[in-house]
Parts: sequence; structure tokens; C-alpha cells
Amino acid sequence: MAEFTMELNDDQKQVRDWIHGFAADVMRPAAAEWDEREETPWPVIQEAAKVGIYSLDFYAQQFFDPTGLGIPMAMEELFWGDAGIALSIVGTGLAAIGVVANGTEEQIGTWIPQMYGTPDDVKVAAFCSSEPDAGSDVGAMRTRAVYDQATDEWVLNGTKTWATNGGIANVHIVVAVVDPELGTKGHASFIVPPNTPGLSQGQKFKKHGIRASHTAEVVLEDCRIPGSCLLGGKEKLDERLARAHERARAGGGERVKNAAMATFEASRPAVGAMAVGTARAAYEVALDYAKTRTQFGRPIIDNQGVAFQLADMRTSIDAARLLVWRASWMAVAGKPFTSAEGSMSKLFASEVSKKVTAQAVQILGGNGFTREYPVERMHRDSAIYTIFEGTSEIQRLVIARTISGMPIR
Repeated sequence: MAEFTMELNDDQKQVRDWIHGFAADVMRPAAAEWDEREETPWPVIQEAAKVGIYSLDFYAQQFFDPTGLGIPMAMEELFWGDAGIALSIVGTGLAAIGVVANGTEEQIGTWIPQMYGTPDDVKVAAFCSSEPDAGSDVGAMRTRAVYDQATDEWVLNGTKTWATNGGIANVHIVVAVVDPELGTKGHASFIVPPNTPGLSQGQKFKKHGIRASHTAEVVLEDCRIPGSCLLGGKEKLDERLARAHERARAGGGERVKNAAMATFEASRPAVGAMAVGTARAAYEVALDYAKTRTQFGRPIIDNQGVAFQLADMRTSIDAARLLVWRASWMAVAGKPFTSAEGSMSKLFASEVSKKVTAQAVQILGGNGFTREYPVERMHRDSAIYTIFEGTSEIQRLVIARTISGMPIR
């Protein structure tokens, strides 16, 4: 088990500085353009692939960092660069986590490389869980997967929404209902291979923030996939469903996490790190501005009203980072989230990001309200952190249930 430390080692610092350089030199100069275009920044993703940031090896190295700090460190630096472009670079990771969390070794080795492609031919992947009537309420999911024993195929029907890279992905990971009687325990995850008939892109969303990241509906109409594309395999699924039915007949028992929740639980501290990166970026812009902007013959940071805001901003950012690091270390050390520490880190960091970016706009005044300064974009981008991968309200519900042991609704 890795010893907990609040200081990065020399190797981690070198990686951090490398990512920071890419964020500063490649991402930031392109941020405003791709935000306005509201398109996937393929040239930037390709540059990330060429230097090794957009690759399976890079994320594997960070994921298996024995301290647990590799992923949050990388997320913070990338999202410090620009949230929309960063999400285009890391969005594939959620689908990859879905495969790692639920798949077999063969599935991991076969499909994750296809999610990234090569530096000369980059690909992306999509994780498809939410539906028009099933966002926070995963129990309302309607997308069905029915097994055709005669052909050893699964047939998928339904509509997914809010899917990052949905429709443009090379590989889609789709969560679907296989046993409606079991509610959320009757869900499973499936790999939809490239160019599978029956999968199409629905509505592409025009968003308030993270506009360089592609978000769309994914429509599944009699979409047939090989039996081998069930993550974890059918034998494992049948065993899990049988246990769930047995517990249901016995009147309850151990709670079973569904496929989507397993993915989100593993990724929440990483989302917290994304929020920290955006907050830190806005804070740094505001600090520099306050030190150089003069009013009434002196820099505005000489006023307590501004200086105290910056002090609170920095304090809250550091507190958020520490919560993220704690949860990330606990995960890699195998320590259970007995107080929902993963949800705590995501909740606090996302709320901090919204508040800090709003304060940055206020400190810049009229300039902060224009697109000539990046804090306007950062403030729009930060709104997503309290919404995706579990809203702040859902995080509070998870935390409250965990610390109380009660079925709070």
C-alpha cells in the first residue's frame, strides 16, 4: 500500500510539468476558437496523441500510479488548459473505465486500443448511460438488451442522451436493461463495435459550456452485437442475475452496484480534479489581473474587498484538491469510502469551481463579462461539474445515505 503524502515525487512533478506545458502551449491558444466553433478539436487531440498524452499507455501509467495521484494530477493540468478541449481529450477515458471496471482481460486488451486509435488516425470512444427519462434516476432506464440464443447476439433498442463523443465514437459502451424485474440490478454494459448497423447519432446538443466537447444522443434500433461484446461475459451475468433474484425472493440482502454506478464511482475523484483545474485557472487570471489593474491610483488588490476574495478562492481550491487527493489515494490503497469520500471530493470541488469562476468574473468586472478574457468561458465551463456524473444533489444524497445508513430520499 502506498504511503500517503501531500507532495508529488520527482517523477510526478516531471509528468505534471510536461502536461502543463502542453496545456499552456497547445490547448490555451486554441481554446477560444474551438469554443466558438462548438466542434471536436481533432487537430488538438492529434497533437496530444503525437506527444503521448492521448494514448492508452499514458492513462494506464497514471491509473496505476501507486500513490493514486497520477490521474487527478493529469486531470487538473489538462483542465487548467481548457475544459472543453480537455474533455475531448479525456472523454474516451470514461468508456475505458467502463471496460476496465466490468470487462474481461480479453475485452480490455481487444477494445481499449481501438478506442484511441493511433497518432496518425485518432479515434474516440463514448460511454452511454443517461437517457431522456433516466439521468440521476438510473432505475428508469428503458434501453433494452435481449439475447438471441440462435445467433449468439445481443439486440439493443433505445435512446441514450448526454453522451460525450456519442455518434462520432469508434467504440460505444452502452448500459442497458437485461432483466427489468431486477431494477438497477438488472443492468449490464455492452461494447458496440465500430460501424455496427442500428447505431446512429441523434440530436447534437448546443451547450452553455464545454462547447469544444461533442455531446449528443445515441439511437439504437435493432442494433445487433456479438455475444462476446457483453462486458464480463454471459456466464458472469447469469450468475449475478441469479443471485439478485434469490436475494429478491428472500426479501432483500446485500446491495449490488449496477454497471453504470461502478463506472461513475471510479471516476468521481477525477471529475473533482477537473473542477480544481478550471477553478485554479480562473483564480490565476483574477490574481494577475488584480495585481496589474489600477483604480483610484493603486492596484485593485490593495483593496480588502478584492484581496479577501482571492484569499478565499485560493483556500477553497487547495481544500478541494486535498479532498480529491484523499479519495484518489484511498481508492488505490483499497480503503473503502465509508463516508462516501469519492462523492465528497466531487461535490466540494465542483461547487468550488462554480464559485471561484464567478468570483473571477466579478474581480475582472466588465472585462470579465467579455470573451476577450478567458474567465467568462471558464465560468460557463464550470457549470457542468455540478451536473454530470452525478449532480451535486445526488452526491449529497450518496453522502447522507452513507454516513447515516438510512434510505434517505
